[in-house]
Amino acid sequence: MNMNAVAVFCGSKSGKDPLFTTHTVELGKLIASMKLKLIYGGGSTGLMGLIADTVLENGGEVMGVIPEVLIQWEHQHKGLTELAVVPDMHTRKKMMYDHCDAAVILPGGLGTLDELFEMLTWNQLKIHDKKIYLLNSGGFYDHLLSHLRHLEKEGFLYDRLEDRVRLCPDPAHLRAIFDANKY
Repeated sequence: MNMNAVAVFCGSKSGKDPLFTTHTVELGKLIASMKLKLIYGGGSTGLMGLIADTVLENGGEVMGVIPEVLIQWEHQHKGLTELAVVPDMHTRKKMMYDHCDAAVILPGGLGTLDELFEMLTWNQLKIHDKKIYLLNSGGFYDHLLSHLRHLEKEGFLYDRLEDRVRLCPDPAHLRAIFDANKY
């Protein structure tokens, strides 16, 4: 599989742990260095703004997809290579999925979890087969992973969790996967 674009789902806030911003910058540099196009939510604040700024500062291309209702909430980024303003969240997620070859999930809130679960569900239903990478910065997703493993143990998942999402402790691990073309 040839990878040309990666979607990144993350918070419109930065969170409390400085590791979240460190990993976001590292990921942005990785995306730019690999000449991948970043597809993301179109905001200028939090980890969303940081990932876009970092990719742009390092010579990369960035496509933002933002729903009309969030233009003020997430403060639409004004310096992107491309910005699509869409009518609603469903259109946003679909457009992001359609334009990416894989997705990386960084720390974030409810919106990030919504995007993760929709992508996992679409993957399970064979609506798409795009790889999903969970960047577990400082163990941010440990509790969620524990619950997902519980779902698997109790027979509520159709596939093994590891078949649906790749866990990465840091961007260096993700780079190793990409460099080995094992995505």
